[in-house]
Amino acid sequence: MPETEPDDVQQAAAAASATSQGESDKSVVPTKTIYFTIGGVNEQAEIRLDEDSNDIKDLFRAAAEAGPHDILKLYNQNGSIINISTSIKENTPDTRYRLDVVARILPGAAAKEMGEDVAELEKRIRDLEKKVVVDDADASEELNKLKDSVKEMKSNFFSVNYLSWLGLFKDISNSSNVNKDYWTKKISPEDAEESNKLVYEKFLNISEIQVTEELRDYLKKVAFNNWQWDDSEMLLLMRQMFFDLNLVTKFKIDTSCLNMWLHEVYKHYNHVPFHNFKHSFMVSQMMYGLIWLIGLQSILDDEEILILLVAAICHDLDHPGYNNMYQVNAKTDLALRYNDISPLENHHCAIAFRILENPECNILKNLSSDTFKYVREGIIQCILATDMARHSEILNTFKYVIPEFDIKNIEHKIILRKVLVKISDISNEARPMEVAEPWINCLFMEYARQSDAEKREGLPVAPFMDREKVSKSSSQIGFIKFVLLPLFEALGTLYPVIADDLIQPVKDALEYYINLQRTIEEQKQKTEKT
Repeated sequence: MPETEPDDVQQAAAAASATSQGESDKSVVPTKTIYFTIGGVNEQAEIRLDEDSNDIKDLFRAAAEAGPHDILKLYNQNGSIINISTSIKENTPDTRYRLDVVARILPGAAAKEMGEDVAELEKRIRDLEKKVVVDDADASEELNKLKDSVKEMKSNFFSVNYLSWLGLFKDISNSSNVNKDYWTKKISPEDAEESNKLVYEKFLNISEIQVTEELRDYLKKVAFNNWQWDDSEMLLLMRQMFFDLNLVTKFKIDTSCLNMWLHEVYKHYNHVPFHNFKHSFMVSQMMYGLIWLIGLQSILDDEEILILLVAAICHDLDHPGYNNMYQVNAKTDLALRYNDISPLENHHCAIAFRILENPECNILKNLSSDTFKYVREGIIQCILATDMARHSEILNTFKYVIPEFDIKNIEHKIILRKVLVKISDISNEARPMEVAEPWINCLFMEYARQSDAEKREGLPVAPFMDREKVSKSSSQIGFIKFVLLPLFEALGTLYPVIADDLIQPVKDALEYYINLQRTIEEQKQKTEKT
């Protein structure tokens, strides 16, 4: 047997040592033990801290004997849902989580095939209808049976087992890119119309389902995460707000009318990066959260609650993604129509009441003339207040009345409504970072799109919107310090209950961006020295 050369021996020894070291390193990677129950049986899982989130999910799927397409939910002892990822907090046998399989899902190919089958059947029905003689009763009966079969298939396709809102909390660890692909797509009017139709169909199919108590409680939290829900589900949650605030009963709102109104509102939000339907939902949800957090139902009349919620939902209707500064400088039709005075906000109001002109979606039709006039005036006041050009005026007026604030004083009530809508509109930084940061990215996308257009058209460009001049950290520091915190703290003076849930998260966000900016500047100085 040939003798190994000394160099070969050293290389082999080094390789063996490296392999041994690698195995040693691998064996000492920290782990944490997660205790849980599945089907009433106690289980435990040991998770490596360097493990991939997908591997962790597969581990829980195996424990639940679930398929790759099934939906799992993990609850803590308070009944709150926990994201199945590396961020799961370690617990003890006495604080076990509960793992449930909430839905058995068809594989994507099978679901796609079912959708194609339904589409093909509908096409055959349309073709058949063209050939059938109108007075052929037998043929008409067969057609109706076929239509009923298709309707049942579609109902099954959109059935409760396929809904993410039952328990699928999406992994948003890469949420900074959550909207990147979506907003770079060009959508034709035909595609938009088809998409709206599908959203409405799903909304109607899920509208008969009882929203769980757990989800209704979560909806009241100001830390709510919108990135976990699709458009039809958000419509359902908006509708739930009206039920849980007892507005449907108080103002005799027909459910089908409410459904139609919500969908019309949805259709009138544009496909733009930030001022879209999801933003409308988030503003409405924050308003809803404030109503419950402050206890506004015990402070304000039902008409005031209706004004606040409807104004929040409608506050950015038909927003084009270009702000008032652009409208005025570009001399757009909106700027000319409203004489450069809050052109967008005036337009949002006009669209809101144009939708209500349709009797099928007029949720205010059972109000008395006087009540309608009062509610209409209130909604207009609230939506116009969202023009940031009026920020200082509204904040200073609010601060002035705080020492002698009287909810029975109509002027005090009006300024409170304006502040509540303004806070809801710009409240993203009060939410957890994983929720807030994607929204900042969306806003910067919209800013960049506008500033690019302004450069092309030779219009003035605001520095805070210019992609070549602005940074996320410096922009957010100024916005939080000079806009957000003064407004939030003013409301906190009147209602201290918001301190922990709203004011402190905003302060934490400010500290985060200050540290981020400091790191960027330090890195820049190091680079310049080298």
